[in-house]
Order: sequence, then C-alpha cells, then structure tokens
Amino acid sequence: MASEPKLVRAKGIIEPILTKYVRTYSAPVADAIPVSKRKFLPTSGTYPKGFLAVGIHVGVKATTKRQTPDLALLASEKPCSGTAVFTKNKFQAAPVTVSRQVLERRSGEGIRAIIINSGCANAVTGKGGLDDASSMARAVDACFQASPDNATPARQGQGSDMDPSSTLVMSTGVIGHRLPIAKILSAIPTAYSTLSATHDNWLRAAKAICTTDTFPKLLSRTFTLPSSPGTTYSLAGMTKGAGMIHPNMATLLGMLFTDAPIPAKTLQPLLKHAVDRSFNAISVDGDTSTNDTLAFLANGAAGGDPITSLTSEDGKAITEIVTTFTQQLSQLVIRDGEGATKFVRVRVTNSPSFADAQKIASTIARSPLVKTALYGKDANWGRILCAVGYTDGLSPGAVVPEETSVTFVPTDGSEMLKLLVRGEPEDVDEKRAAKILEEEDLEILVDLGGGERGKGTEEASYWFCDFSHEYVTINGDYRT
Repeated sequence: MASEPKLVRAKGIIEPILTKYVRTYSAPVADAIPVSKRKFLPTSGTYPKGFLAVGIHVGVKATTKRQTPDLALLASEKPCSGTAVFTKNKFQAAPVTVSRQVLERRSGEGIRAIIINSGCANAVTGKGGLDDASSMARAVDACFQASPDNATPARQGQGSDMDPSSTLVMSTGVIGHRLPIAKILSAIPTAYSTLSATHDNWLRAAKAICTTDTFPKLLSRTFTLPSSPGTTYSLAGMTKGAGMIHPNMATLLGMLFTDAPIPAKTLQPLLKHAVDRSFNAISVDGDTSTNDTLAFLANGAAGGDPITSLTSEDGKAITEIVTTFTQQLSQLVIRDGEGATKFVRVRVTNSPSFADAQKIASTIARSPLVKTALYGKDANWGRILCAVGYTDGLSPGAVVPEETSVTFVPTDGSEMLKLLVRGEPEDVDEKRAAKILEEEDLEILVDLGGGERGKGTEEASYWFCDFSHEYVTINGDYRT
C-alpha cells in the first residue's frame, strides 16, 4: 500500500510531511509478476497453425529503464479472414481509423498481420498520427513482399488505395503524444525476422502490449468441430488492460487467432456475439478508451470445410467455444484491474430481455458506491438496489420493486446470503456478510422476478472489480 502522510508539530501547527508513494501495482523487479497473479501466467500453450508472434524492445516508453518489449507483431504464414470491433468513443485513435479502413477495403479477406505498440496511444494526434499508423502497416507489408516465402507476391502499389494494406495496427498508452515513429519503423524488419511459433514468443508478444498491467494476458486451447471430429483446431488470444476499461461494442486491446476455416462474413457475427457476452460485459472504472480494438483472424491452416453459417452444427459449436474463450480472456483484465482487491460477477436473472438484464448489470458494475462498499467489505445492498432503480433505457415494466431480490453468492459453495427477497429486506447476518466479503471472488445475484408480467426468463452477467485507494494513486500519477 502507498505510505500515508506523517504529521509533525512545528510551532504549534500540525503540518503533513508527504512521503514518497511506492507503486505497488508495478512489478518491483525486472519481469517480476505479483505472487497473487502468477497463477494466471501460462507456462505452455497450443497455438494455431500458421500463426507466428514476437515482442521486441523499441523504446516507445520514454521512462522505461529495462529492456521490456513494447512492440508486438503477430502474423500468419498465409492470408487470413479478419474482422474487428472498435471503440465508440468519438475521439477515435489513428490506429482505429487505419485498421477499420484496411478491413473495409479488403472486405475482411487477405489480412496477414497485426502490429501493436505500447507506451503511446497515437490518439488525438491529427493527420500526423494517421500517417504514422499507416506507415507502420506499410512497413509490415514491405516485409512480406521482401520475403522469399511470401505466399502472396506483392503487386505494384501494395498499401495504396488500389491495393490496400494487409496489416492491422493497434496502439496503447498515453493520449495526445506522437509516436517515436522512426524508432518503430526501423525495428519492424527485426521483429519480422524473429517471428516464431514458440510459446516464449507468444508470451513475449503478450508482454509487449502491456501498460499498467501487472501480468501478460494470454490464453490458448484446442477444440474439434462436429463435421470433422478427427481434426484438432486451436484458438489463441491475448489482451491488455487494467484501467480505462468499460468497452462499448469493442474492447480495450485484444487479438484472437484460429486455424479453423471461418470466412469473414461468418467471423463478424461470431465476434459480435462473443464480445457482447464477454469484453462488452466487463468494467474496471466505467471509462471507454479511445483505442479499444478487438481483432479476430482465421487462416484455415488446419483444414476442413469453411463454416459459412452460425446456425449450422459447426456454427453453433464455434459460437459456444469462442464465447466461452473470450469470457475467460476478458476476465483476466478484471483480475488485473488497477488497484483491485475483488473480482465480482453480477448476474441479473428472470429479466424480460437480455438487453434489460445487461443494462442493469452494467449499471451496478459501474457504480462507484457499489465498488467502494465492496472494497470496504460492507454488505450495503441498498447501493446495489439503487443502481438497479436508476438504470437508463429499460423496457417498461422490466423492474418491479416488489418482485426484485438481491443475494450474495459465495464462490466457495457455501450457502447463499439473501439480502432482499421480493422487495422485503432480510435480517442480514452481518458477521457472515463480512466473512463472505473477505474473499477475493464474489457473485451478486439480482433476480427481477420476471418483470411486470412475471414471465421474464432472460439473464446477463457482468464482471467487475472494486475501487481502492490504490486505484486513485495509480491514476493520479499515471504520466509521471
């Protein structure tokens, strides 16, 4: 914890002597990860065929003293189908604009790589920022063109409007500063030449996109599809984020990769469905970044018939697989929330619609009063109910006070603690409540009782963390 001001008496006046704050959210030594977070770090992985990764040190972060990676490159040995969802913040960063244009001009096909820097967001940087983002993409394209193994030989004008770039660009870090673009462009050929499919390279790429994260967020898994049970496919993903987290139809920064054969026209609705139930259902502090981007690339390298419909057996299977995977990946962001001491799931059930349930869950997850009460281990269920009551945009009759119940659900399997039952407060055992709130993990269950008509059966979940003193410390000196 940050040290507290010491009070001394001088000439009859009490004056504070401010001692230096210690940033306990940063790794204390090179490449160290807090003990409590080490369990989330993978020691091995099963990565999709044909995808390569690398993370290198460029020096984007001006104050970085260690040779930590800050430029990541992820590429496919063959052209991919690609899609992405982006921030709805009106001040959209240059890489968001450039990446959206790449996907639109290519209709989601022929994507080869994603280049990401950390330390500078390249946001609110004008035309110069757009030029910088475009130049990063063109530099990666040039590496593919120069490679003797290039599966798609370069055509004249590669990277121009006639033949658009095949590289997506992402940036994360401080807003309002230009990139050290010369450093980045000179390092891209080195990154390209050291691409590899090893776990160490994937992990180094995940480290390269981190900012205030205390650990890199990387997951991978294998799966099969009903139409080809003998074929093993792989899915990998990485993400970054610990603050400025409240996505809106997108996410912080994230990438998904699979060797399953999924064309772009299927990939887009697949990602949308998964994100609405994962990255669009997390919140650290209620702020939506200027740079939020989640990209999904599929190269089909493992073979099999293309998945052309999400209503087919393969489509249903891949929807469940990707949704579950993105939920697990997005939850790592909440595990690493700036200054967080709690990992909380709020589940809203028996709602007239999924949209109503998600709006209520989101409002609870963003409430500073709920978040601070959880940090203080205070079972103040009135704050939860208050958030339910002021949720905007609900359908008529979605919330009926006399039908609403609130419960704490311990994650250790012990008995639930009912706080409010159909509008009537329970005689709460405060000692038991305090014991439940001592744990890191908690579930809050809000039952709407079916709404006004009593027939609602939809539910939605949101994952969030608490607000601590440390969150203020981290964000109070972020740029220093």
